[in-house]
Amino acid sequence: MSLLKPLLTFCLFLVLCHSLTAQTVSSKLVDAKTQKGIPYATIQYGEHQGVITNEEGRFSFVIDEGAVSLDSIYITSMGYEKRGFTLQQLQDSIIPINPKAIELSGVCLFDKELSVDEIMERVEERLPYNYNKEPLKQRFFLRQSSFNTMQRLDIEFKKSTIEELNKKLIDSIITILPKSASYYTETLGDYYKNGEENKLEIIKAAELYDKSNEGSMEALSDKMEAIFKANVKPDSYLKIKSGIFGEKVQLDSIFDAEEDAEALEEEFDKPKKNDFLSNRKYVLKEIHSQFFGKKSKLDVAKKLNRYEYELLGYSELENQGVYVIGFVPKGGADFKGQLFINIEDFAIIRMDYENVKPLRSIKLLGFSYREQKYTGSTVFSKHGKNTYDLKFMNLTFGRKMGVDRPLKVIEKNKYVKGRRKQNELSLALDIINYNTEKFEFVVFDSNAVPKTNFEALEEDETVKATYLSSYNPEFWKGYTIMEPNKAIREFVVEGE
Repeated sequence: MSLLKPLLTFCLFLVLCHSLTAQTVSSKLVDAKTQKGIPYATIQYGEHQGVITNEEGRFSFVIDEGAVSLDSIYITSMGYEKRGFTLQQLQDSIIPINPKAIELSGVCLFDKELSVDEIMERVEERLPYNYNKEPLKQRFFLRQSSFNTMQRLDIEFKKSTIEELNKKLIDSIITILPKSASYYTETLGDYYKNGEENKLEIIKAAELYDKSNEGSMEALSDKMEAIFKANVKPDSYLKIKSGIFGEKVQLDSIFDAEEDAEALEEEFDKPKKNDFLSNRKYVLKEIHSQFFGKKSKLDVAKKLNRYEYELLGYSELENQGVYVIGFVPKGGADFKGQLFINIEDFAIIRMDYENVKPLRSIKLLGFSYREQKYTGSTVFSKHGKNTYDLKFMNLTFGRKMGVDRPLKVIEKNKYVKGRRKQNELSLALDIINYNTEKFEFVVFDSNAVPKTNFEALEEDETVKATYLSSYNPEFWKGYTIMEPNKAIREFVVEGE
């Protein structure tokens, strides 16, 4: 009992210290004339520290008391005047910002005025030198929002020699499959880059989705597996035919599943790897290579002959004078938009883009796939004195997928006397599915790290995201993130 009181006193001291040394600032940035939220504006509260407003203009961040002087928090957004604020002015308030007209030609003075083609040639020449290649640690927040809509789901039952695989079951499958679903993944962490190599430390992560959809699919899978076990022979194989194509699938895995499960039980007490870390690393690598990668869809600064460029004027972005250059496709190019290019070093520090046609469209024997939407903004910020690195990106990627063709599943067995064909299931599929992925990525802090630190870093491959059935603002309390939009704030799984 004598130890309990000092322990409680110490815990209370820690809580009070945290409340005295940390402060969460939350506000909303709006256009002073329209009162509409200003999306993706920069809130700078340190030399290399900042946050981005969400699509509604909302933002929040956590700072240590006394770490920032009262007049050192600045808000900047393209098309608006730059403003400085104190902490008290930002706390729990709506901040109106006045629009600012883009400054046009004649305001900036040059030794030699360049044509738009000369500007773009210098941009291309400087690409290898303007962007950081040294080992770097970025404190980031990534939100991935996935939306899936089944516009059409027709599965016509044709024939089945297995009694349980009947029209009633097919109709139940159509009922179980969700017609629309949303899935949100939020990740806060430290991303380490060293050339083509990358490592990731996840600080905290959440997944918001409806688990009942997953449970329904698992139940359906279990039911189908039980039907196959009861009706097909262990030494059979399946012939899956769709039109003129066929694929042979062995059934050994179905019947060995129980033995595999027993073997896995022996490993139950060992830490398990999962694919969350590797999946987040893949997404982050794709984000960072979106502009420079060999397979990047954005070729605006690398294939100058494919676009027509127009010098729209001059402006200011993050205290830097910029050329504002519009671009449209010439010939078979895919994008239109605007580039904001540093006047002094010809670095692209912002790109706004949208596709003008499907990026990929395939139709073959009843299968269709179309990448029909690819739109967003990418912002680079100065890292050190001479180079830039990714600061912010928002991207919406929309795809349409379809199947309109027959499907046959045939059980065959070469060890049975007579005909090899044992059972058959015949269906006609007519399915159209829309999938949209939205990525919002922001870097709050960026620091160079020694290569030895990068090499010594060990990743936790067992890390998982916390499942949430509804949005919980307390989950991210005390952490700086990009504020959620209304859809996320109101997300809730019915019945939980």
